[in-house]
Amino acid sequence: MTNAIRYGKGPIRLRMIRQATLICEVFDASSTAPHLRRARTFDEGGRGLLLVAQLANRWGTRHTREGKVI
Repeated sequence: MTNAIRYGKGPIRLRMIRQATLICEVFDASSTAPHLRRARTFDEGGRGLLLVAQLANRWGTRHTREGKVI
C-alpha cells in the first residue's frame, strides 16, 4: 500500500477478500509495473515487494483499463 501511495497515481484502493485464504489487492491508476529488487543493508526503501514475496503464497500484477492491481 505504501508503494502505491508513494509512487502510484490516484485513486488508490485497497481490497481485502477473506475466503480460505486472505487476498489483498492494491489498485492504483499508474500502468507502470512494479519490479522486485533487493535493497542493500543501509537502504531506507526497496523492501516492500520482497516482503510481500516472502510472506505471500503468491503475488502478481494484473493490468486493467484504469491502471493496475497488485
